[in-house]
Amino acid sequence: MKLLKKELRLALSPLTPFFLLFSFMTLIPGYPILVGSFFICLGIFYSFQSAREAGDILYTALLPIPKGDVVRGKLRLTLLFQLAGFGLMLLLTALRLTVLRGGVYAAVPMLPANGTYLAFALLIFLCFNVLFVGGFFRTAYALGRPFIVFTVAAFLLVGIAEVLHHVPGLAFLAAVEGPGLLLQLPLLAAAALAYALGTALAGRRAIRRFEALDL
Repeated sequence: MKLLKKELRLALSPLTPFFLLFSFMTLIPGYPILVGSFFICLGIFYSFQSAREAGDILYTALLPIPKGDVVRGKLRLTLLFQLAGFGLMLLLTALRLTVLRGGVYAAVPMLPANGTYLAFALLIFLCFNVLFVGGFFRTAYALGRPFIVFTVAAFLLVGIAEVLHHVPGLAFLAAVEGPGLLLQLPLLAAAALAYALGTALAGRRAIRRFEALDL
């Protein structure tokens, strides 16, 4: 908890909370709304960038704490905003599936806000944790290459999500009512499990990489 407080008070970019507003892209009809997950990660990226420019990594490493806590602090900050964004997307998805069902959201060719959307959002967050956070702690300085790799992976996932529900036999992925919604639950559960396990493994690998660095 102390690590997270330190991150929020000293290392958080003011842009990071602002980018949580991109969760509201969930409500945009006829748009690839998964892009909102990418922008939430972009907001977190700005905190990494701000911390690097301020020398926060070295400052934290010089504190009387285990070296791996530097990574743990950054990862906890990342998880806080990812889960906050996901919580907002979950609430807005429930709103679209109930109160706002039909109207401008009827017969939209893009992936709607449903269980599939939420599952792919978690996979995009996982890509950020593995590719960007894990890649950043190879050097604890270089930001560009890991973020470019993450960006390519994120938009590839957006493209896959938008194509899959048009494949014969997979129309249930775009369902917003009835049995189709129930069929999406195993996909969402699998994505949540992958997010939890993948993030834990990525965190351990990042800690090993950082501990091997000579700052």
